[in-house]
Amino acid sequence: MSGTATLQEVEGIAWQVGSGIARIVLRRPAQQNTLTPASSRALARAIDEVLAGGPRVILMTAEGRTFCAGGDIGTFVAAGARLDALIDEILNTLHPALYRLATAPVPLIAAVQGAVAGAGIGLALCADFVLGGASMKLRTGYAALGLSPDAGASCFLARRAGAMRAQRWLMLSEAIDADECLRCGVIDALHPDAQLADAAEALAARLAGAATGSLAAIKTLCGGLPGRDLHAHLALEQRLLVARAGSADGKEGPRAFAERRAPRFDGL
Repeated sequence: MSGTATLQEVEGIAWQVGSGIARIVLRRPAQQNTLTPASSRALARAIDEVLAGGPRVILMTAEGRTFCAGGDIGTFVAAGARLDALIDEILNTLHPALYRLATAPVPLIAAVQGAVAGAGIGLALCADFVLGGASMKLRTGYAALGLSPDAGASCFLARRAGAMRAQRWLMLSEAIDADECLRCGVIDALHPDAQLADAAEALAARLAGAATGSLAAIKTLCGGLPGRDLHAHLALEQRLLVARAGSADGKEGPRAFAERRAPRFDGL
């Protein structure tokens, strides 16, 4: 992991902010980066500290052959009759943190390889840009365990693949390979596993050099659809564009265009 900021790691979750690019890394490869109660709390902490650092872009990755296989089944079995209480406790921490991550006013990139299952689906697909490795396979798994989705998996999968397709995949718990995920819009680009990290870093660097206020406005506008009617949407477009036009970046962009040079955005 690059950057000048100190790398922190708790319970197999690592995070860092440096050079405008924040990184969250799942580092429990021997356990397929599954989420335990402790690692879920660590992930929530990582999200909060990364957002507090004011990054220009956030990049999520995972070490090993698997992005995230979901919740730790061994922990679920050990909970026995307390499974419902355990899951409630985990999600009371994890869900608000994932909401803050998904709605952060900066681009969020996920680079995923191997299995993406259970809660790992929500963690991956809450991103604005999802890059897949050739080994990536999506398997919902919930119905096969007699459970139902969490971590926004049903919402984010339906948003990308369509509600009825998401419903079928969630009900059947069948593995969906990377090519099908690309065809259905679940991932935005597909790369050989060996090139996935470089592709994600290149995209992060490109977005980190963009006008952050412009990207935040775009995320606000698109994120509120389709629940916003046209009248409200046009009013919001006007309000955001007027604000951007009054900003330093909003003045730099047209000036650079007229001068036929690359803009130098400072995030203001």
